Amino acid sequence: MEDGLLLPGKREEKSVTARVLGEEAKRLVCIAGPMVAVTLSQYLLQVISVMMVGHLGELSLSSTAIGMSLCNVTGFSVIMGMASALETLCGQAYGAHQYKKLGTQTYTATLSLYIVSIPIAIMWTYMGKILIHIGQDQAISREAGKFTRSLVPALFAYATLQPLIRFFQMQSMVLPMLISSCASVCIHVPLCWVLVFKSGLGNAGVALAVAVSMWLNVIFLASYMKFSTSCEKTRVPISMEILHGIGEFFRFAIPAAVMLCLEWWSFELLILLSGLLPNPKLETSVLSVWYPSWDEEQLGPELTTLNTIVTLQAIPYKLGAGASTRVSNKLGAGNPQGARVAVYAVMLLAVTETTIVSTSLFASRRVFGFIFSNEKKVVDYVTTMAPLLCLSVIADTLNAALTGIARGCGWQHIGAYVNLAAFYLCGIPVAATLGFWVQLRGMGLWIGILAGASTEIVLLSLVTCCTSWEKQAIKTRERLFKGKSSFDSEALLI
Repeated sequence: MEDGLLLPGKREEKSVTARVLGEEAKRLVCIAGPMVAVTLSQYLLQVISVMMVGHLGELSLSSTAIGMSLCNVTGFSVIMGMASALETLCGQAYGAHQYKKLGTQTYTATLSLYIVSIPIAIMWTYMGKILIHIGQDQAISREAGKFTRSLVPALFAYATLQPLIRFFQMQSMVLPMLISSCASVCIHVPLCWVLVFKSGLGNAGVALAVAVSMWLNVIFLASYMKFSTSCEKTRVPISMEILHGIGEFFRFAIPAAVMLCLEWWSFELLILLSGLLPNPKLETSVLSVWYPSWDEEQLGPELTTLNTIVTLQAIPYKLGAGASTRVSNKLGAGNPQGARVAVYAVMLLAVTETTIVSTSLFASRRVFGFIFSNEKKVVDYVTTMAPLLCLSVIADTLNAALTGIARGCGWQHIGAYVNLAAFYLCGIPVAATLGFWVQLRGMGLWIGILAGASTEIVLLSLVTCCTSWEKQAIKTRERLFKGKSSFDSEALLI
């Protein structure tokens, strides 16, 4: 019965040749490459907005920076994490040729994320009062509250956009996303200028510009989904059927959000801890070279830094997106050997990318700091920290590849436990100990977070290496064809 769930001819293990590995690596690059541009385009919406509002004065800049950081931590990270559940559900359904499920699950995810967005939107509406209540500066709190309140429409746009991105990503249809993301950035620049400088809305105009740009992105992708012949197989009408999958979506989405947020929030906590060190401006500036945070004290010299570092981080993250796409497709198709090849290929690409980038960074360590600041102290400190920066490149790339594999397999619950142990039982305690007790300061904090990332790599590597891909494929097919007989399952494969 179980053998019937695997593809005919794929039940026996075959050797992985260099040609097969090379072909799979090409497919991964074709997915990951354009997705890097998509990620950078979405990130540029925030960078452009902060650059624009910076010309309004210190109060507008600081309040927008704080508001943007709070919205990222409390809202956008949660939505992004939950939407990544579709990398399992849609990816495996597409591999199993259950094309109509992609449309249904996309609608289900959008509805579910709207439900989650409601309490987040309420919190954003009262964010100004919350900040004042916890003792923050009243003027900054009021302006930050105005910004977060005006950003609520962008939250619902993001809750629509993320499922749409997964819908196209799991079909390896990256060109529509690339076009829509780049177009939205081009529109955002003049729109943001008008709303910030001509309308008199101030930082609220920035938030509205971000919302409009996101909704334009949504409209383009939704229109493509609705009218393009490329989506004919996966396009479905909205019906009551979308309610039936809410439970299954949340079973994957909640641990997926926990998995992402635990790691994301640990980096934010690292930046906060650096503010408690002697000479906090120097420590925070250097740590933000690899773990950028919207801190008003650094926004001037750090904007170039943010662009450079986010570019470097986008490459491994989208390599993970390619991994989740290929692994989930192969498991859904009942092709364990294909999933195994995808894992080998993504790890090969990850090692290649880390070798090139880390070697380049280390070779240019004496001039690298001048990209970020003209302050000699900052430049010298960046040079000293260069080996840790190279290790961060290696850790982030390997983590991105392994977490992409985990999402493709549906291991979000395992990833949540791994990140909890890696960053909060290992990384943060080690960082605090080395930074404050051993007095290594910023270097100690960085070593601590690297210890957490290394722990995550080890644990996820063990899970991946010990996986029986045949059993994983059977488990995936059993979930996909739940309620069908084994005869039905085999009939769909022949």
